[in-house]
Amino acid sequence: MKKIRILVVDDESVVREGVVAILSYQTDIEVIAEAKNGLEALELASKTKPDVVLLDMVMPKQDGLATIPKLREIVPDAKILVLTSFAEADRVYQTIKAGALGYLLKDATRVQLLQAIRDVANGQASIHPSVALKVIHEIDHPSEMMYTSEPLTPRELDTLRLIASGLSNQEIAQEMSVHERTVAKYVSNILNKLHLANRTQVALYAVREGLADNRK
Repeated sequence: MKKIRILVVDDESVVREGVVAILSYQTDIEVIAEAKNGLEALELASKTKPDVVLLDMVMPKQDGLATIPKLREIVPDAKILVLTSFAEADRVYQTIKAGALGYLLKDATRVQLLQAIRDVANGQASIHPSVALKVIHEIDHPSEMMYTSEPLTPRELDTLRLIASGLSNQEIAQEMSVHERTVAKYVSNILNKLHLANRTQVALYAVREGLADNRK
């Protein structure tokens, strides 16, 4: 079984060591490096090519928000999961806009942390519902969520709803009875038409516009 290779980034030794200890008991997860700030994270990410970067927001030398776009350049295939103490809507929104695929609070349970890591490793958005709702309710300027002059097709709308309910491309393909490559094309069209960067932004957009599928 291929392990999920993790880079843990946090300036607080107790937090970082605690996370590493939790992850060390998982047979499908391997911590390959630890960093104390954003600059160290970039250097280690370049060397180790992690699958997931578990990233704190408030750190010395270079914070998480400044680090995310640089990580996206250095290791574009790595998924970024923010682990922080801050739940302010503006901070969450900026983080997602920068390219993070998940946002988790440090008071999350061990089970929530492990699930979030596995979700983002599989390309699925992972944001705690209360945090996501806070973002949606507190964004006062709809123009910030980019709208499109080119409407989504019915199949793209179906795909958007299923993304918002947390389904992977494979699960969406099964749900819609199409090939997974077809779903990938729908997802690409959605991102391009809505000017969004990733599935997390798609999910927030769907909830904000009342398009989310509430089956789960």
